[in-house]
Amino acid sequence: MHDNDMRLTRLEEAQFFQEQRLEALDAALLQQQTQLDRVEKQLEHALRLLQLLREKLEEDPENSLPPHFMPERY
Repeated sequence: MHDNDMRLTRLEEAQFFQEQRLEALDAALLQQQTQLDRVEKQLEHALRLLQLLREKLEEDPENSLPPHFMPERY
C-alpha cells in the first residue's frame, strides 16, 4: 500500500506542475493575442492611410507641373 501512496503523491505533484505550466502558457497566449489584435488594428489604420494617400496622388499628383508652367510657351 505504501507504494500506491507514493505513486498517487507523484501523480498529484505532476498534475499540479502541469496545471501551473498550462496556466503560464494560457497567460502567454492571451498576451500574444492582445498584442496581435493591437498590431492588426495598427496595420488596418496604416493601410487606410496608404489608400487615402494613393487616392490623393491620383487626383492631384504633387509631381505634376504647377498651373503657371506652360510648356507650350517655350
